[in-house]
Amino acid sequence: QVELVESGGGLVQAGGSLSLSCAASGSIFSLTAMGWYRQAPGKQRELVASITLSGRTNYADSIKGRFTISRDNNKNTVNLQMDSLKPEDTGVYYCNTNPSVMNWGQGTQVAVSS
Repeated sequence: QVELVESGGGLVQAGGSLSLSCAASGSIFSLTAMGWYRQAPGKQRELVASITLSGRTNYADSIKGRFTISRDNNKNTVNLQMDSLKPEDTGVYYCNTNPSVMNWGQGTQVAVSS
């Protein structure tokens, strides 16, 4: 069974940084694009960053220039470096394929204080 495990969240002040990591079990990781999704309080989950197998990236306008997605195809991991964090970045962050076809993991909570 394919599993996604996110880690690295926490509480940080505005302007700070966090580094999220996602470990994916199973062979699907090496076959598809991956993404980081965010669910802010009271809002629907949204795709904020994605990366193709070849490393091409795409970002939501709200995080462009502040977040960097990367992947290690040998380790089946996808990471999200988050810099210059803002209170509106608060939410639960999940990884999944793009488009999302795997069961969602637990996610990792990110809280940014002003």
